[in-house]
Amino acid sequence: MNLLNLFSTKTFPHGIHPDEYKAETNAKPTRRLPFAPEIIVHLAQNIGKPAKAIVFKGQLVTRGDVIAEADGFMSVPIHAPVTGIIKEIDIAPNPKGGKEPAIIITTSLDSGQQVPASDRYYDYQQMSRAELIKAVQDIGMVGLGGAAFPTHVKMNIPADRTIHTLLINGCECEPFLTTDHRVMLENIDNLLLGIRIAMKCVAAPKAIIGIEDNKLDVLETIKPHLPSDGTITIEAVETKYPQGAEKMLAYSLLDIEIPSGGLPSDVGLAVFNVATLAEIGALLPKGQGLIERIITITGDDLEKPGNYLAPIGTPLRYLLDFAGFQGVEAELILGGPMMGMPARSLDVPITKGTGAVLVLDKRATKNDEILPCIKCTQCLQACPINLNPSELGLLAAKRQYDVMEEKYHLNDCFECGCCSYVCPSNIPLVQYFRIAKVLNRERHLQNG
Repeated sequence: MNLLNLFSTKTFPHGIHPDEYKAETNAKPTRRLPFAPEIIVHLAQNIGKPAKAIVFKGQLVTRGDVIAEADGFMSVPIHAPVTGIIKEIDIAPNPKGGKEPAIIITTSLDSGQQVPASDRYYDYQQMSRAELIKAVQDIGMVGLGGAAFPTHVKMNIPADRTIHTLLINGCECEPFLTTDHRVMLENIDNLLLGIRIAMKCVAAPKAIIGIEDNKLDVLETIKPHLPSDGTITIEAVETKYPQGAEKMLAYSLLDIEIPSGGLPSDVGLAVFNVATLAEIGALLPKGQGLIERIITITGDDLEKPGNYLAPIGTPLRYLLDFAGFQGVEAELILGGPMMGMPARSLDVPITKGTGAVLVLDKRATKNDEILPCIKCTQCLQACPINLNPSELGLLAAKRQYDVMEEKYHLNDCFECGCCSYVCPSNIPLVQYFRIAKVLNRERHLQNG
């Protein structure tokens, strides 16, 4: 029997099928990246308030020490990714082309010192939900799927809502990216422990790991480790972009629609990325902070593409040198080609939310010339949440941003990029929508 036939109906309407470009790295085991001589740790590592630095210039810090504390509930602390000396607390380049406050650390040359110390042990089974959620915040955990939303905030389910299913997103539907694939193959015990911790935090009686059907090796590897009582299961869905979006995954696996403007908890769901839960399983029992993550370094003109365990704050220049970049000029993207962000400088460091460094030269071939909309409706057929990207784009050109929000559900767009991908006129629709959202937020603030 063809296994793919079993999962062909588990999908969502619309979406696209871009080339995957995963074969170059998905079978390569994760390797540790050497420590860069200098680490740049931005204080804004999450959606919400940046952390507050609690160290000073010239201070010796040990790998794993808290170097910035959370500034309120919508914030997480930051831990030292390396042992070394605080060189500066200053502004440093960020991926958007601006600068942000950062802690810059000169790494100790003694590699033997680069072992995070921990004298704590947490037994999650003996902890209350509130204690567990606070521990998740204390280890500095954010969503590792790219959004960097503070995980403890997502776990803090309102008292009037009940979670019946924890969904774990292992789809990794973005082209090129393979970090989640490797996490699910290499860190099964940590992943399952993280799932159990998350189930307790949100009081969910069952959990489902969702993977795309281009990762059936994951399904076969994980299945023997699942509990016999069926509380944690794994299911495959059709390989299609953006299958990993929480609305799409909920529809594909459970035929549940998250309402417009709503949250997964509105329909009894809590959704987390596999890498996030695997790190919780690895770090929380030992009380250790998030100081490194697995990233995919791939694309064109690289001698050593692969998946690497890299300290948070490692500069792109160091990453590319280690991966053996042989080109002269290329487009650098932090994340995947659909939702990633172009890097404006090689001095930009990776953050907790960086899942990949993508180098595009030969494959960055799309024409930059923007042509008028020809009303072909391809964007309508691609949009996974049934918006009208064409009409939204025309309204954006007229700067009718309020109409986009009030009549055409602009805020339901999660910027997956399907519309821009299929547009034959090369209209940068997603960029238009992002600008409109920013201007609308500013307008709302001004109007109180």
